[in-house]
Amino acid sequence: MGKDLKGKELGKGICQRGDGQYFARFVNRFGDRQNVYASSVREVKKKLLQAKAADIEKKNVVKPNIRLDEWYKKWMEVYKRPVVRANTIRHYQYVYEHNIVPYIGNPKITEITKLAVQDVLNKLKDAGYQWESINKVKLLLTDMFNRAIEDDLMAKNPAKGVKIPVERPEKEIKALSQEDQQTFFRCSAGTFYDNLFRVAVSTGLRPGELFALKEENIDWKNKVINVEKTLLYQKLEGDTGKTFHEDDPKTRTSRRTVPMNKYCEDALRQQLILHKIAVNNSPKSKEALTDYIFCTRYGTPMCVQIYSDAIKRIVTEINCTRDPLEAMEVFSGHCFRHTFATRCFEAGVAPKTVQAYLGHASLDMTMNLYTSVLQQKKVDDMKLLEDTIGLDKVDEENKSDKIIRLA
Repeated sequence: MGKDLKGKELGKGICQRGDGQYFARFVNRFGDRQNVYASSVREVKKKLLQAKAADIEKKNVVKPNIRLDEWYKKWMEVYKRPVVRANTIRHYQYVYEHNIVPYIGNPKITEITKLAVQDVLNKLKDAGYQWESINKVKLLLTDMFNRAIEDDLMAKNPAKGVKIPVERPEKEIKALSQEDQQTFFRCSAGTFYDNLFRVAVSTGLRPGELFALKEENIDWKNKVINVEKTLLYQKLEGDTGKTFHEDDPKTRTSRRTVPMNKYCEDALRQQLILHKIAVNNSPKSKEALTDYIFCTRYGTPMCVQIYSDAIKRIVTEINCTRDPLEAMEVFSGHCFRHTFATRCFEAGVAPKTVQAYLGHASLDMTMNLYTSVLQQKKVDDMKLLEDTIGLDKVDEENKSDKIIRLA
């Protein structure tokens, strides 16, 4: 119990100083001792109650003595190391040490402002970094500060709303890696559009060609798909609004025969059953229903927007369990076409044969895709050589030998 200068009990944590001023102490939510001062006992007790109430009520009260380096280590230890891969940990470390610390230093996290974060991104641009690298810095800082807010260490996220000072490059049509392809189809299994995804990645058909498929286009005996039409959903001259138009394929070579593998055949058979269920249970009018194999859950024709939304839902679900820096990028249905072509090239299928599968008008179109895949394959193959050559072991032996010689 505290006392005044005359020895009178004032209450727990309340005392009177030699100059007559009263003060009260309490320990806040972070374990730090806090003081309040007043000229009377009544006033100091009032301030003490107010300070304690504010400490309890403020969910985003900050702890002022945590610096960026300290929080980064704790963030990594608690939130990242247990759940992300070792290679990702190394990547985080590199980004933090080379792209953040040199530009922002080691301030207290509560002193970091939006201005400071924007300044870091601007300096990275001046240093020659491109959009992807700068975006990774923004993502890392955003996640660090979001976690700090959740732990009541910060009031707001200074990385939120900052602008990347480099124009984002146009999205290239990319193919899924084998790992991402497997992850996607594990997640899409059992969903309504899973059969559509499987046929797309197994045949390389364009979205409109998939949407126009009817059972009569499937040659079960010879295990091939006859691509004869494409389905568009758009407003053409004379239309009052967007509507479905069945048309001839894109080019003369687009009218083609594509072989079915086992996965494709199974997906098509399952889809025929699913199609009947969707049509029989549809609340739509008979005129709105379709005999195209791939339809919506209401038995109506498919369009690109519905296709894209279905893909996005799967990718979003995947990213719920992934770290922000490892997030899968949302892609269009056309990506399945390039993924099919990539798997063909990786399997050693001749470019001329791939051209026939894809229905490209010229071999040049196929070779342009093949060239980009081949370049990546060269890089991947060279990485494989690192393991087979085994020079790292020789280097370690040489280091030991040098140490012995020096000794």
